[in-house]
Amino acid sequence: MGTDAAGQTDEQFLDALRGAAEGIHTELARLSDDSVAAPSELAGWTRGHVLAHVEGIASALARQAELARRREQADLYDGGMAARDEAIEAHAGAAAVTHRERTGSAVDRAVAAFADLEPADWDTPVKFRRGVARDAALALWRELVIHRSDLGTGCTQQEWSEAFCRHLVGFLEPRVPEAREFVLRPASGEEIRLGGGSDAVVLEGRLQDLAAWLAGRPVSHGAVRAEQDGEAVPLPGIGPWPSAMAIQ
Repeated sequence: MGTDAAGQTDEQFLDALRGAAEGIHTELARLSDDSVAAPSELAGWTRGHVLAHVEGIASALARQAELARRREQADLYDGGMAARDEAIEAHAGAAAVTHRERTGSAVDRAVAAFADLEPADWDTPVKFRRGVARDAALALWRELVIHRSDLGTGCTQQEWSEAFCRHLVGFLEPRVPEAREFVLRPASGEEIRLGGGSDAVVLEGRLQDLAAWLAGRPVSHGAVRAEQDGEAVPLPGIGPWPSAMAIQ
């Protein structure tokens, strides 16, 4: 039985993953056709686009786990990003009941696939990010939690757990520019240092807001504050999201 960067055992992590899946099901249950067609928090995407993406990534990550059990590997998406984007556009405009069926089934399949892994399977290599099955499971966790908030139905980063936020900021460390170091000082809990540069910036706020800001999600004005050499400064720029497709 392993542990992740947030100190969770595999059993605790699976419980968190099931909770994230329940959150998506909660959203699916209350969406109407009109609300599915409404804008999400992601520029240019409706809620239907977000749900279609969750459907696609959940199915793709489920396959990574299913193949890991058989000691086999395949790309995350057949046809790469072009096929992924085409599927999102094709499914985004579906009725709410169709999203409930497709996205709900894909999420359930993915959670079940990781729950079926034996302890030794967690460290089985997968093609996704050239990592192991645990990396794919953590990606599913991120997708479910973050995109639930992206739906813009009232669930925000303030509901993200401390374990999730600490995992997320660690995963997003590559977004720190090369010459910089981000010193995250949450309102509660231990300081987190990201990046290896000599140009240090202190960032203060609730851990949930720090994680959301680093993930490129909106935060309230003043929720994240930056300081350098004892002086208040504008929030620093951050690099691109660490893309799975770029390292396959």
